[in-house]
Amino acid sequence: MSMRKVKVGIAGTHSTGKSTFLEQLDSVLSAEGVAIGRVGDLAKAARDRGFPILTDHNFESTLWIMAEGMRQEAEAALSSEVILVDRPVLDALGYLYAAVEISGRSLPDRQLDELRSIAVAHAGDYDVLVMTKLDPAISLGEGRDKNHEFRVAAGEKIRALAEEAALQPVILTSSNGDEVLGQVLETVRRHLAK
Repeated sequence: MSMRKVKVGIAGTHSTGKSTFLEQLDSVLSAEGVAIGRVGDLAKAARDRGFPILTDHNFESTLWIMAEGMRQEAEAALSSEVILVDRPVLDALGYLYAAVEISGRSLPDRQLDELRSIAVAHAGDYDVLVMTKLDPAISLGEGRDKNHEFRVAAGEKIRALAEEAALQPVILTSSNGDEVLGQVLETVRRHLAK
């Protein structure tokens, strides 16, 4: 087993194909005998603990999602060659920015600076970052938040954070899934071979 850990994050607003893409990536790599670790979307786990999410996102819920995500990523690295992260830490901050904008609320600069510092610093930990592009023609998944304005804003804020962190994500659209899957697989295999 290679000791090299490869971390793949997929970011973007909800119902844009992140989970489907990760399932495909997991399936191919698992069939090749690669040990896969997964970090799932933590918003539901946060809500189950009583944290407000979506348009009610606040400092505490964002901090918890970021910290729990980083904890799970570190734990997955103990036994995995490739770690697939559904929503890297910058996603949580993008959702907070969108929630604040949509709701007209404000947060202290110190809290925003703290979260931004964590998100930008940790962003460099992803060997591959995939970012989904919202296609309004694709319907929302069952049970998903139907606030279109918020959905669009979350995607824009996440993309802006990636640019601020000088990341160069691979863009996943509703029509280039096979191409992006091939590109990410090639990158992962190259990292594992080092």
